[in-house]
Amino acid sequence: MIISIASGKGGTGKTFLATNLAKIMESQGVQVLDCDVEEPDDHLFLKPRIKETINVGIPIPDVDEDICIHCGKCSQVCVYHAITDVGAKVLVFPQMCHGCGACKIVCPVDAITEIDHIVGIIEKGRSGDINFSAGKMNIKEVAAPHLIRKVKEHIKPDVISLIDAPPGTTCPTVTAVSNTDYCILVTEPTPFGLNDLKLAVEMVSQMGVPTGVVINRVGIGDNKVETYCREEGLEILLKIPHRREIAEIYARGEIVIEELPDIRNLLQGLADRLPGLIEEVTRV
Repeated sequence: MIISIASGKGGTGKTFLATNLAKIMESQGVQVLDCDVEEPDDHLFLKPRIKETINVGIPIPDVDEDICIHCGKCSQVCVYHAITDVGAKVLVFPQMCHGCGACKIVCPVDAITEIDHIVGIIEKGRSGDINFSAGKMNIKEVAAPHLIRKVKEHIKPDVISLIDAPPGTTCPTVTAVSNTDYCILVTEPTPFGLNDLKLAVEMVSQMGVPTGVVINRVGIGDNKVETYCREEGLEILLKIPHRREIAEIYARGEIVIEELPDIRNLLQGLADRLPGLIEEVTRV
């Protein structure tokens, strides 16, 4: 069972839900994969003991100028403009390269080989009985989808997998949510929350991923998010109240359900329902 947890905008409580839900489901066998690789912070709450660090790179072109005939074919084939022939030299821009290898293929004199350009790391470890994997992208790198795919290669088929996706509706989020059994969209009852929820719903609908909505900080805004969900036939899985003590516990980097029994009961109810929800949408 692979569940992605996403949001149309940052700051809605996606990481709060992922980490607290993981603690609720810990005894069942659960894995957390932090795919918010530009700003991963699940580790701040789960505090895993990291046992393995893996470098992740993409193959970028390395041009042998002694062989190159400056035909310009490498520049022409690269849609990302990561390599360009300026006549006397071929310039390579690693941060723009997507590692597709097209330039190497079209080179008529085999002047291009490939070298690994490290874009980030994957950290693996455990937090109690929770398996933990997180991608961390290096500063100035832009290959988030590649790193996210590498993180997802560590999904264990025999446990429940919770994927903390990047916020928004761009390529990194699509990569994280793709091929998951169910997507939980976390939002808040504000105009910004509603606007970005609509974008996120459109994204998962086009991907064909079944989804439900968790409304966080209920009480700070209005009921327009609930009205939208009813009109669109979206199930509201959970409503989490806006309370100062929740924010204070979260700000300390602690797990909220370990201090607030009523919030534990709310999330336990969601955890108990998830297998049936996924079985139902799979059957349909």
